[in-house]
Amino acid sequence: MEYTFDKLKQIKQSLEKDKTLSASEIKKKYLNKDGVLSEAFKEIASVEKDNKAEFGTQINSLKKEILDILEEKKQEMVNYSTTERIDPTAPFDVNCSKDFLHVLDNKGTKHPIEQEIEKLTDIFKAMGFAVMESKQLDDDYHMFESLNFPKGHPARDMYDTFWTTDNYVLPAHTSTMQNRALKEFSIPIAVVLPGRCFRNEATDAGHEHTFHQIEGVYVDEGISLGNMEAVIKSFLETYLETKLEVRVQPSYFPFTEPDCEFIISCPFCHKEGCSICGHSGWIEIMGCGMIHPNVLREAGIDSTKYSGFAWGFGVDRLTMIKRGITDIRYIRNADLNFLTQF
Repeated sequence: MEYTFDKLKQIKQSLEKDKTLSASEIKKKYLNKDGVLSEAFKEIASVEKDNKAEFGTQINSLKKEILDILEEKKQEMVNYSTTERIDPTAPFDVNCSKDFLHVLDNKGTKHPIEQEIEKLTDIFKAMGFAVMESKQLDDDYHMFESLNFPKGHPARDMYDTFWTTDNYVLPAHTSTMQNRALKEFSIPIAVVLPGRCFRNEATDAGHEHTFHQIEGVYVDEGISLGNMEAVIKSFLETYLETKLEVRVQPSYFPFTEPDCEFIISCPFCHKEGCSICGHSGWIEIMGCGMIHPNVLREAGIDSTKYSGFAWGFGVDRLTMIKRGITDIRYIRNADLNFLTQF
């Protein structure tokens, strides 16, 4: 037990010395998947029950300190870029900050969303799921009709979609691929469907008109909500690298029955309450449910013999939770000061 708390003390001492490193170096050393602090999070399971709250408080305090340092470095670069103008034809200025030199030297890296999609799909592949990429332009049948939204159904109003003049739609969810997946694969069907989605809605810190989702589909004989809960919980615990408590509560989606929202205990404060979970101790993470018999029948599957479940979650939202990003607009504003942290 003392060893675990000593490790946090050592991390704090190391961080004091590393404040002079670039933002990308700090991010890599402490917050990446194999970073020092990420490894420390894994120690939570070994902490005695009476000490978990204190350990959680200390480790979250350390994470906040690291994020504050990164924010300060980001602001330094913003200030630099607004006060200095670079003439690309002039000799290189050797007095540039180390962070700015890193930006100029960097030949490009994968976008954080692309990094997370690869991690997420790798987890599902290890669980036996195939991967089928979503389309970025689709039709009414796959967007609505194949998913139990007949023409004129009021549930269509749930999706304020973008339409082209020739009646094609920009997918508002990756569920547009569900009918194709049910027809493409043989039973048992286990497939995830990553893709970009579009919705005509106002942009703020938590909402964007363009975002990524991953849809999941599983169909076989004798499948139940218990199977769904076990699969999603196992996936989330692997991705978030911690044990979770889960809740499944009623919701409404025309293409599932029953319809659920999947809620997890906050992986950062462990139900103590923090800014990430809105001090509730819980986070609503995705919609899910048993695939509606009409959807199975539309894909040519005997709904009296087979059953299945489906789920869908926002990759952007999960990335924000995992990486401590406070504003979804950072992900798409092409700010190198932000992107080079990843």
